[in-house]
Amino acid sequence: MKVSFIGIIFGAASLLAGQPAPIHAIVSNGVRAVVEDLQAQCEKAIGHSLTVEYSAAALLKQKVDAGEPFDVALLTTEAADQLIQEGKITASSGILLARVGVGIGIRAGAPKPDISTPEALKRTLVNAKSITYAKEGAARVLIEKIYERLGIADQIKPKVVLQSPPGNPQTAVADGQVEMVMTLVSEILPVKGIELVGPVPKELQSYVSFRGGVSANAKDAEASRAVVKFFTSAKAAAAYKARGLEPAR
Repeated sequence: MKVSFIGIIFGAASLLAGQPAPIHAIVSNGVRAVVEDLQAQCEKAIGHSLTVEYSAAALLKQKVDAGEPFDVALLTTEAADQLIQEGKITASSGILLARVGVGIGIRAGAPKPDISTPEALKRTLVNAKSITYAKEGAARVLIEKIYERLGIADQIKPKVVLQSPPGNPQTAVADGQVEMVMTLVSEILPVKGIELVGPVPKELQSYVSFRGGVSANAKDAEASRAVVKFFTSAKAAAAYKARGLEPAR
């Protein structure tokens, strides 16, 4: 029996039409590595593929505010809570995922500076030739508070290279354009070409937390809830720990 090329095309289209629609997730860079690690397992568990958009939470929220649709959000708690208050994420779906603190990264192979105590960190920052972090990143407020607490904000200001879009600070350090990056630990560990010196001392540490939630206009609310549930599972908890985050459960 001869099968026409057009018949094959229509058959393939029919198969595709019968597949569950993908779930569109918007994800903060702070949990990007975890989502990338677990995406295939999540898709298998929920029976839907995921289309994932990564960026700084503030930039993703701007897109939502402009009317761009989404099904699931894995964002900073601050951004997620704002979307809940605005009725764009269903309040009952909001679940804490994990938290992560600020760390310092340097170019791979470079000598590691001492950041073991507040005084050691102060000396390292004052002696640094250049420091970078994301202009829109969730860590920026925490980083600048560290400078203030150490009493070096004015000394540090000329050294700071603010980067946009997110991800550029790590790339700039890997390429040797900037000496060190300050950002969330989970945004340093996965990047090739840079090494984590360590988290800042506990006396100065603050955390960014992340919350999952389902869009009030999700195409498939049940599948979207399953995504959020998956990222609070035991598998997810192990992945958070491996990527430098502390799981909420």
